[in-house]
Amino acid sequence: MELPEELPAIDVLIPVLNEEESLPLVLDAIPKAWVRRVVVVDNGSEDRSAARARERGAEVVQELQRGYGAACLRGLRHLAEDPPDVVVFLDGDFSDFPSELPGVVEPILKGEAELVIGSRTLGAQEQGALLVQAVVGNKLACVLMELMYGYRFSDLGPFRAITWEALQGLRMRDEDFGWTVEMQIKAARQGIGAVEVPVSYRKRVGVSKITGTLKGTALASYKILYTLFAQYALEVTEAGHRGGSDA
Repeated sequence: MELPEELPAIDVLIPVLNEEESLPLVLDAIPKAWVRRVVVVDNGSEDRSAARARERGAEVVQELQRGYGAACLRGLRHLAEDPPDVVVFLDGDFSDFPSELPGVVEPILKGEAELVIGSRTLGAQEQGALLVQAVVGNKLACVLMELMYGYRFSDLGPFRAITWEALQGLRMRDEDFGWTVEMQIKAARQGIGAVEVPVSYRKRVGVSKITGTLKGTALASYKILYTLFAQYALEVTEAGHRGGSDA
């Protein structure tokens, strides 16, 4: 996609935890002409992640409470001081291809969607990049989402874009592993226009804090399923209250 003549303000939000080796690669690969600013949320790193980010011109904020969602929420509070039109979420491990950002935001720029999920399962994957436990977990969560909410997704991929207006309406709350699925569930519940685009995926630099360990995989799987069923129970309860008030 060619750079539009009138480009909305696009900010990139990157939560990081001990990513000093991979983060410079991520920041260098972001197409600068498309992005107003990059905000890196340091989630309590014990290495030089924050310094590496500042060296490459990113804004750095700190969130000492560990958790992917906690870092994202902190980043959003920072962005709220000067809100963008579109937020792009990107991991700091260089498993995604930041150069594909224009393709991820394209449906929003064309008015075709408010939320775009970069699907790793629809895109080209390096062999072994998406671990078996991640594949199974994503598949199960996506099947349940379709059954519960009627929205069809193929992935819970972290590389995604959403309009600021839609994001504010979602009122995100999750502070750890349920962040991505919470966003997709709430988009479905609110009828927000959501689409997927294929994105490429490679082996990350370093070891995953989630799927790279048995404990991390178990905790993430539990939280994703818990979020799915908790949100569904809330919807059923709210529907019951609406039905009762109409009686």
